[in-house]
Amino acid sequence: MIRILHTADWHFGHTFMNYDRRHEHQHFLAWLKTTLIDEDIDVLLIAGDVFDVSNPSAQSQKMFYQFIQEVTNSSPELQIIVIAGNHDSASRLEAPLPLLSDKRTHIKGLVPKVDSEIDYDQLIQPLYNKEGLIEAYCLVVPFLRQGDYPKVEAENAYAAGINALYLELIKCVKLIKTDSQGVIAMGHMQTIGSEFSETDHSEKFIIGGLEAISTSPFVDLNYTALGHIHKAQRLSGCEYIRYAGSPLPMSFAEKNYKHGVVKVIIDQGKTLEVNVLSYEPLVRMMSVPSKGFAQPEELLQLLEDLPNKDEALDDPLTYPFLEVKVQKTEPEPMLLVKINDIIAHKAVRLARIQNQYRVGTSDREVSEHLLEGLQTLSPLDIAKQEFNDKYDEPMPQGLIDMFNEVCRDINIE
Repeated sequence: MIRILHTADWHFGHTFMNYDRRHEHQHFLAWLKTTLIDEDIDVLLIAGDVFDVSNPSAQSQKMFYQFIQEVTNSSPELQIIVIAGNHDSASRLEAPLPLLSDKRTHIKGLVPKVDSEIDYDQLIQPLYNKEGLIEAYCLVVPFLRQGDYPKVEAENAYAAGINALYLELIKCVKLIKTDSQGVIAMGHMQTIGSEFSETDHSEKFIIGGLEAISTSPFVDLNYTALGHIHKAQRLSGCEYIRYAGSPLPMSFAEKNYKHGVVKVIIDQGKTLEVNVLSYEPLVRMMSVPSKGFAQPEELLQLLEDLPNKDEALDDPLTYPFLEVKVQKTEPEPMLLVKINDIIAHKAVRLARIQNQYRVGTSDREVSEHLLEGLQTLSPLDIAKQEFNDKYDEPMPQGLIDMFNEVCRDINIE
């Protein structure tokens, strides 16, 4: 029997509207350390996006590797399998591998090749039970960029190539496994049918579905541990194909997401259990009003009703991130001053203000992202807006397709 924990999309180093989230990540890691012991876990799978950027700070890297050191010291038999996500630097993530060889930690950032051909054997990692026997094999596949997967003549060569890679891996693992051994796949990708907020750019999709990958190669495996989508979910109606989701909400579009990790138990080649272990993030996100937009006077009253700082017993670092949503008919320069005066005494941290202007019978939403900026927009969103502003018409689909292809070629996700 082997007990596995699946997690993903940690995004160490992420700042939310310029707020440092280090304390939130430390809170999650403390919970995870306890959970690994309480659940008697044998294998921890981290399905990509360990870091938020490809060149993470020394502080972010220290937090990650200190976590590995602490959990492997307290549980010497624990295996840790890590794959790179689209936010990670594949080579940087693999760099410390020589120092982790005695920690039973395996990191796969790059697709290994021999004479320009994929070395599939190096993408297969045995997983050991407490008796030291191989209980299952893991297909350890990082985020795949152009050139990482086989070339396939198809309308969507990207999706077809990734499917071909997994099918070949499954073929290889079947040659070495026995009937009493299971197979687990890992991946960092967008799959067909996955759910996400179309207004949220934190997951950085290439719009249009060109990256969506079929889950068909995974249907007969014991479990598939995916990363990239921040909403925890199962796929294709199958309990055994899952996104673990991110441990922290990464935007206000994710404020109602459920967070946690997935526990999987495999015994004698059969999946006995797939169970979500819930985690409550240290800091929540809230919107005022909770739905829609409020008129200025109503909004100010709602803000007055928030708890005061002197009434809150919590550490200020745990105060919720606040989004204020106001509907106007005309500019009101003093409104921002009034909002800030009220918020200054409240147990919240103002992250942004969204203004919606009512013009005639239509609403034109203008987002004034305090402390935010263009980083919340995907490259395609910016290009489409610029095209529309210049030519007064939507960007043609053919041009969108070409833009997506260029983004993939230069690894802009």
